[in-house]
Amino acid sequence: MEDDLITCLTRQVKEEVLENYLTQRRLIELETEDVETQAKAVRALAQNVGKRFTRLGYLTMDPEMLKTLIAILDIPQDSYWRECLEKPFARGVRFIKVTALTHKGKFRKLLLESYNRLLAWMAKYKDAFKDLELEVRALNANIQAFQSNFDLLTILNFLKSLDVCGLEQKHFLGSNFTAEEIMSIEKKLYIHPHKFERFQLPPPLDLPAPALVQDALGKLADEVFRKHHNQIKRLMR
Repeated sequence: MEDDLITCLTRQVKEEVLENYLTQRRLIELETEDVETQAKAVRALAQNVGKRFTRLGYLTMDPEMLKTLIAILDIPQDSYWRECLEKPFARGVRFIKVTALTHKGKFRKLLLESYNRLLAWMAKYKDAFKDLELEVRALNANIQAFQSNFDLLTILNFLKSLDVCGLEQKHFLGSNFTAEEIMSIEKKLYIHPHKFERFQLPPPLDLPAPALVQDALGKLADEVFRKHHNQIKRLMR
C-alpha cells in the first residue's frame, strides 16, 4: 500500500516535471515561429523599398546619370540597395501623378517625389528592421533562461534519482540509457540561440534629408531631361 502510494506520487512528480519542461519548450518554439514570420514580413518590406530604388534609378535614364545619383545619395557599392538601383525597372509601384507647366518641370517634380517616397519606405523598413532585432534579442534571452532553468541532463538525473522500481525508471528515460545516449539526447534537444545575420536582411540606409539634396537632385533631373527629353515626354504622357 505504502509502495503504491510512493510510486503514484513519484509518477505524478515526473509527469509534472516533464510537462513543465515541454510546456516551456513549446512556448520557445511558438516565439521562434513568430520571429520567423516577422522576418518574412521585413524581407518583403525590403523588396518593396528596393522597388522604389529601382524606379529612382530608372528615371536617370543612362549609366552616367545613375552614377551621379549614386554619388548624391552616397549608396554603398556592394549593397542590396545598389543592386536595386541598377535593376531594370518593372511595374509594381504606385503611379506618381505630378503637375507643372512644362515637361521639364513635371520631370523634376517626378524625380523629387520618387525620392520622397523612397525615404518614406526606408523609414518604415528601418523601424521594422529594428523591431525584429529587438525580438531576436528577446527570444535569445528567453532561450538562455530556458536552458538555465530546464537543463535536460539535470532533469534526467533527477528523474533517475527518485526512489522507484526499475520498471518506472525505464518508463521515464531512466537507467536503461547510457551516459552517451543521454548526452546525445541533450545535444539533439538543445535550442541554439538565433543569429540575426541568418535572415540575410539588408541593413537600412541613412539617406540624406530632402532639403540636403533637393538642389542636387533638381540639377540632375534637368540634366537627364536635357539628354533624354524625347524619351521622358513619351514616359510622362
